[in-house]
Amino acid sequence: MSLNPQNKLIRTGIHILVWLVLFLLPYLMFPRVSNEYWQGISPLLLPLLFYAVIFYANYFILTDKLLFEKKFVLYCLINAGLILFFLWLNFEFRDVLRPKAPVLSENAQKLFRQRMPQENMFRFFVLKDLFSFFIPIIFSIAIRATERWIKTETEKKEIVTKNLESELEHLRYQLQPHFFFNSLNNIYSLIEVSPTKAQETVHGLSKLMRYLLYETGNKKVELSQEIFFLENYIKLMELRQSDKTKTTCSFPAMMNKQYYIAPLLFIPMIENAYKHGVSATQPSQIYFNMHIKDDKVFFVSGNTSFPKNDTDISGSGIGLDNLKKRLELLYPDKHELSITTEKGNMFWVRLSVDLKEE
Repeated sequence: MSLNPQNKLIRTGIHILVWLVLFLLPYLMFPRVSNEYWQGISPLLLPLLFYAVIFYANYFILTDKLLFEKKFVLYCLINAGLILFFLWLNFEFRDVLRPKAPVLSENAQKLFRQRMPQENMFRFFVLKDLFSFFIPIIFSIAIRATERWIKTETEKKEIVTKNLESELEHLRYQLQPHFFFNSLNNIYSLIEVSPTKAQETVHGLSKLMRYLLYETGNKKVELSQEIFFLENYIKLMELRQSDKTKTTCSFPAMMNKQYYIAPLLFIPMIENAYKHGVSATQPSQIYFNMHIKDDKVFFVSGNTSFPKNDTDISGSGIGLDNLKKRLELLYPDKHELSITTEKGNMFWVRLSVDLKEE
């Protein structure tokens, strides 16, 4: 996964800022000695150049091509060669860039050599330079490892997101034929009983299918549109019912603000109510209620319970399972779903969804 131009620009800016701060650090810390700043910074110019070469050689090439590919011996040998080469260069040019020190008396020079023998001084500077050359290597590994981890995590999130989108598409395409199948069942049952009602049902179904084709392809739709669809779908279902079925439904007529919700989220609850809540021989009750409070939509579906037997093929039985999966994918930690059977043989499904946009 390559970085986009904006991320590349940000990364370049960060690198420039870091090296600029390192270069100007003595002046920023001690502005009163600015007259002596450039004289004091001159011995640091060459080591800064060496650090930059070591850092970017590791950052752009060695860390990715060798270290992360587990070619540890070659990685260590190349870095050891770079460090030894720059140690030699730094030692050769140390006297050229070092600011002129005041001339000491012969006694002072003798005393200084006694306290700091030449061998110890040489060893001290070599160890100091050696340690300092390891720092850019460590920084480059740390930054590259962090970037690699971020890249891996981003790719994982992208894969998870694509999988979720694919599963949602599957669930949506699964739901639409299921809805269409139930509607055709209604029309089929009306053709012999009431051809006029069957014609009205086909006309109503065409309106609903237009909504399914042109609106539900979006991730979210206006809640008012979804309510209009639900009301018309309930009217379509009611054409098939006898006088023994009493349906009570209530939807918000007006809303103070515009809300958006995933399409066809409530349809499985309505289908389930008509599938399991209607009897041809016994009184049946269907109840739907929706209201909005504190930027949450609450929908309640209730029906008398008439469980279908194994030979009933009036529905595929995917409704509520489909709803649960979609809620887990679309509204994790932002929904509550409860399914209960109460005394009096009433089956209830209660759903609340937080509509606040983050």
